[in-house]
Amino acid sequence: MASDQESGAPIVGRFAEHEARAAVLAELHARPFLPITLPQRVYHFAFAANEEEARADRAALADLCRAHMLVPRPDDAKFQRLSIGDWRLRWEQHTEFTTYTWSTEKDAGDPFTHPDPIGTGEIAFRPPGRLIVAAHLSAIESGHSHEPFVNLFNSQSLCVIRAAKGAAHVMTDFAPDAFGFTRLLVKANAVGALEIGRLIQRVLEIETYRTMALLGLPEAREAGPELRAMEREISDITQALSRTQDMRTSRDLLKRLSDLLAQSEALSTRTAFRFGASRAYHAIVKNRLNLIQEAKESQYTTISAFFSARLDPAIETCNAFETRQARLARQVERATDLMRTGITFEMEQQNRDLLDDMNRRARLQMRLQKLVGGLSIAALSYYVAGLSLYFFKGVKDAGYLPFGFTGEEAAAAAMPFVIFGAWAFWQRVKRLSAKAQEEEKVS
Repeated sequence: MASDQESGAPIVGRFAEHEARAAVLAELHARPFLPITLPQRVYHFAFAANEEEARADRAALADLCRAHMLVPRPDDAKFQRLSIGDWRLRWEQHTEFTTYTWSTEKDAGDPFTHPDPIGTGEIAFRPPGRLIVAAHLSAIESGHSHEPFVNLFNSQSLCVIRAAKGAAHVMTDFAPDAFGFTRLLVKANAVGALEIGRLIQRVLEIETYRTMALLGLPEAREAGPELRAMEREISDITQALSRTQDMRTSRDLLKRLSDLLAQSEALSTRTAFRFGASRAYHAIVKNRLNLIQEAKESQYTTISAFFSARLDPAIETCNAFETRQARLARQVERATDLMRTGITFEMEQQNRDLLDDMNRRARLQMRLQKLVGGLSIAALSYYVAGLSLYFFKGVKDAGYLPFGFTGEEAAAAAMPFVIFGAWAFWQRVKRLSAKAQEEEKVS
C-alpha cells in the first residue's frame, strides 16, 4: 500500500476539520513583525471605533488600496501592510480600536524634524473613529551619548531604558508635543532588521495599551459621585433598620432598598466592561515590558518605574471602585434579606393574631348557634303545643278523649313528645346543612 507521501494526499484532507481550525491557526500569524531598517520615522495612530465605524474603515482602506493600484485584503482581515511611495502603512483592527502605523526612511536621520506629516500632506487617510493614540517614533543608529536627545523630551517625565539585551535604547516622556504626538526615540546598534522591527512594534504597543488602560480612570471618576450617593443611602437605610418600625415604614425602606439595588446593578453593568478592559490592557503593557527586556540605564527612570508611579495607581483606582461596587451590592442584599425577614416575622405575628381572632369569633358563633338552636326548639315546641291544644280540644268536644281527659290535660301529656320531635327536627336540619356545605366545598 502506498504511503501518504507517495499518494500526495495530505492527511488532514482525510478528516473532517473543525470549523474554527483555519482561523485558530491563522490567528498566531495574523499580525506579524515586519523587518525595519534604520533610520526610520514612524507615525502611529489609534482610533476608538465601534462596529459600524470598523465596517466603514474597511471600505475606506479598500478605496485607499485601489487608489494606489493595490489589492485590498478580504473583508474579515484584521491586518494589512501597504507600500505607498516612500511610505509603508501597517493597518490593524482590534476589538475596540483600529491602528494606522505609517513609516518611512525618507528624511529620518534627524529625529523629530518632521513633526506634522498630515499637515504637510506627506500622509493622508480617512480616520475610522475618535483619536485615542498619536505617537511619533524615530529610530536611528545608536550614538555614544544620550545628551543630544534629552532636550527633546520633558525632563520631569523622561524615561530611558536599555532594551533587546542592551543592544538598543528607548527614550520617551509619554507627554504630547506641540502637535499632539507622544515622542518615542529608539537607538539601536548591531540589531537585525527583524529584531528592530519587533522592538519598535512592541514599544508602540506599550504606548497604545497604556493609553487604553487609562480609559478606565475617567469612568471611575465620573461614576464616583453616583457611587458615593448610593453608599450614603445604604448607610441611612441601615441606621433606620436599627430603630423600631411599623409595617408601612418597613415597606417604604424595602422599596428604597429595591431601588438602590437596581441602581447598583445598572452602575456595575455600565462600568464592568471598561474596568475589565483596563485590567487586560494593563497586563499587556506589563507583558510587553518583559518582552523588550527592559533594563535600567544610568540615572534615568525606567518605564516600569514610571508606570508604577503613574499607571498602576490608576488601575488600582479602578479595582478599588469595583471593590466598592461589590461591597455595596452585598450590603444592599444583606439589608434586603434583613428587611424581608422582619416583614415576614411581623406578617406571621399578624396572621397569628388574625387566627386567634377568627378562633374567638368561631367560638362566639358556636355559642350563638347553640343559643339560636335552643330558641328555635323552644319556639317550634311552643307553636306545636298550641296546635296540639286546639287538636285535643276538638277531640274532647267530639267525645273521643278517653279516661275523662280534658283538652288541656291531653296537650300537657303530649308536651314531652312535642319537645322531642322539635329537637329531632332541628338536628335533621343541622345535618342537612352540614352536608350541603361539604358538597359545596367539594365542587
